[in-house]
Amino acid sequence: MVFVHRYCFELHDSLYFATREIGRLYETEPILHNYALCYALGLVDSDRHGTRVPEAQGYRYFSAEQVPHYAVHLEALNRAGIYVTPARTLQHTTVLNTWKYGDNRYRVEMGKTQKNIPSFGRAKEVAPGSTFEFFLIASKPLDLPRWIRLGKWLSKAELTLVNVRPLEPARSETEFVCAAPLNPLDVMFSHSVLSYDTVNMPPVSLIRNVRLRGIALDCDGIKLPGRMQFRFSAPA
Repeated sequence: MVFVHRYCFELHDSLYFATREIGRLYETEPILHNYALCYALGLVDSDRHGTRVPEAQGYRYFSAEQVPHYAVHLEALNRAGIYVTPARTLQHTTVLNTWKYGDNRYRVEMGKTQKNIPSFGRAKEVAPGSTFEFFLIASKPLDLPRWIRLGKWLSKAELTLVNVRPLEPARSETEFVCAAPLNPLDVMFSHSVLSYDTVNMPPVSLIRNVRLRGIALDCDGIKLPGRMQFRFSAPA
């Protein structure tokens, strides 16, 4: 038996991260990767659920090298029997912000004159008031914080637990459509992925409108793949 937690969160600030860059436009896709969500929820570097690993201690506040260690950090969640799906938007609006900057040079070498040339860009962000939904699957009921921080600017969001369902995975494989977005690496080992739409975003592109075959969990009419774990390579 597993416990499927259905969570929603509402943005209290605009959410920004660069899903795609189109010239000077930096666009935020209204979907949140499950890797980023695990960090935002405090599941990676918190010992509250026994998931802390030595390499993750202090990771939230300081990193000597700007290199992510997803495999090291998220493998601890696998050992604890915790899995988080990507978050999809329930309703959202966007806001377009224009920013400008100047090339401030504080040291000028002798020779050719160097000018301070301003430039600009635009960021398409998800606006405050937008709501998202995700699922957390665990071997026991878990409590998460009410407030979390997301995105490049650590935007504030309010987390609400909709319900917790104790569920038994189906005994036989079936073909079904998953309404929630998925990380393809996490389902390709246990399910046959038949069709999907791709959401291009780093570090692993997500898929949605997924039709697949395998063991399913039925949570309030939404069917999720059973036996999902964090994986970091495609099956051979």
